[in-house]
Amino acid sequence: MGSGAIHRRLALGLAVLTASGLLAVATPAGAQAAANCPGRKMRTLSISTGSVAVYKRGGYVCAVTVAGKPGAKRKMSVSVRARGGRPVVDQGSYKYHAGPVTVHAGRRCVWVKGSVGKVSVSSGWILC
Repeated sequence: MGSGAIHRRLALGLAVLTASGLLAVATPAGAQAAANCPGRKMRTLSISTGSVAVYKRGGYVCAVTVAGKPGAKRKMSVSVRARGGRPVVDQGSYKYHAGPVTVHAGRRCVWVKGSVGKVSVSSGWILC
């Protein structure tokens, strides 16, 4: 292979890496968080400071709390509890999102909670 072909391949590889890096930076926090939860979006629980997205795939339920205005670190949390089980929780100071957290619910109902700052939301029993 000649040096011209090698340079073209290197240039193409660099262009692909640059484009993928730009897409990762330009993707909104909600889309990044959603990519971490497999399955179909079942619910969105909205609050004034963000939202909690709930996904289901097979017998698994996944949830993630996303800040409405990402950037500054603030207290955030998300939890999912299958009926009869213990909640799976992620809480701390985050810029973009808390979670994802996943539980095996089978066909049981789940209770989802989330908070951004001092504002929280609770679903009650859902996906029964």
